Amino acid sequence: MNDFFRPPLRNLTLTILYMVAVFVLATVSYSLVGWSLGDALYMVVLTIFTVGYEEVRPIDTPLLREITMSVIVLGCTGMIFLTSALVQFITINQLQQIFGTKRMQSQIDKLTDHVIICGFGRIGQMLAQELKAGGVRFVVLERSDDRSAQARDRGYLTMQCDATDETALKAAGITRARALATVLPDDAANVFITLSARSFSKSVEIIARGEAPSTEKKLRHAGADEVVLPAHIGAERIAEMIFHPETSAFVPGSDAMRDFERTLHLLGLEMEVLIAAEGGRLPGLSVEEIEALAGGRFLIVQLNRRSGGSITNPAPDARVEAGDGIVTVGRDGARGLAIQRS
Repeated sequence: MNDFFRPPLRNLTLTILYMVAVFVLATVSYSLVGWSLGDALYMVVLTIFTVGYEEVRPIDTPLLREITMSVIVLGCTGMIFLTSALVQFITINQLQQIFGTKRMQSQIDKLTDHVIICGFGRIGQMLAQELKAGGVRFVVLERSDDRSAQARDRGYLTMQCDATDETALKAAGITRARALATVLPDDAANVFITLSARSFSKSVEIIARGEAPSTEKKLRHAGADEVVLPAHIGAERIAEMIFHPETSAFVPGSDAMRDFERTLHLLGLEMEVLIAAEGGRLPGLSVEEIEALAGGRFLIVQLNRRSGGSITNPAPDARVEAGDGIVTVGRDGARGLAIQRS
């Protein structure tokens, strides 16, 4: 919060505290002269807000007149200051948004050879952090109020807009950009953004995120140069840990394993072991069939046989037997459990 914004906020806060103090003191004063709490509250509200209704009780003693006059003077004066402070606060806030947006758009209009990031979720935040560390200029397109504010707070050039809107891509300088990364968790939106971006520029490099494996072909057909499937990335990392003996340092509770699990979490992924319960839906199905049943939400990276032994990176046609443990990596491990229980 800059210095220009602090005085209105401070004025508003102090005025509210003043009005609370007047309200409490006036209510207590009426109560001390024998009024009920309800009558006292009602009288104070009528007087401070200058509504003009008649008094709830006769003001027929010098003390009551002094209390009422004090409430009128202090309360009405406070309401004038409160109204002005509130108007000042709202006006300054709106002016800041208007001029801040214009200034940011002016900076975006001057960008060339930059990167456009569509989406400021987990992956978008990681990407922006890496690009900033590498000194690469970029602009973030995010529809959410909270995430847009978060991006601006970090000092990133940000446009609060729907990245699927072609007007937004034009305003972000798609024709001057060096690359576009669409990393929304919505495959359909990523496909549409890829199509739009490619129609504006044949030379821009497009990297697109896909959730379901079947989306990769659609994204490439739409014009994506590279397709990133977070679930596959997580699966490859787990397989690498299992394949190579030197990864034995990745033991439960170790720093390396915690770092690995933190990376999976940032990618929005979870690793989980499902048990193919006897009589459930999983026994007898192949790895490919289970992944299809999950709709691409997770991948199977290892089968732990009930009889002993494990199959790492099992073949698509490998069959799951009752009692087997199925090691999965995907967006939501709980959904994998739901498949078994349904």
